[in-house]
Amino acid sequence: MQPRDIEHIAMKWFEAFNAKQLDRLLDLYTEDAEHFSPKLKIRQPETGGIVKGREAMHAWWQDAFDRLPTLYYKVTSLTANDHRVFMEYTRTVQGEDDMLVAEVLEIKDGKIVASRVYHG
Repeated sequence: MQPRDIEHIAMKWFEAFNAKQLDRLLDLYTEDAEHFSPKLKIRQPETGGIVKGREAMHAWWQDAFDRLPTLYYKVTSLTANDHRVFMEYTRTVQGEDDMLVAEVLEIKDGKIVASRVYHG
């Protein structure tokens, strides 16, 4: 894939996430994709911060949307190559300080196979 195609997947990811359209978001992932998040590691320590598969990701993000109805990601930068996109964004939640976040999406055959979140 071309870097612009990978960036397009990232933008579709942000659009679906910010609209809280989980089915649309999860359609971007393979069935057995993995997601790592430091917030997941804190909220569900038994996972080691990793959820595997669309069903587990659905449960994780649905819980986040239920707990944080104003959760929104504002894109600040995308850097892509032919199989990966490094995304920088600002996480905003009403009543909380904004948080700078970096996330990497690994792409294979047009689908996300892994995502990793990084923040302080």
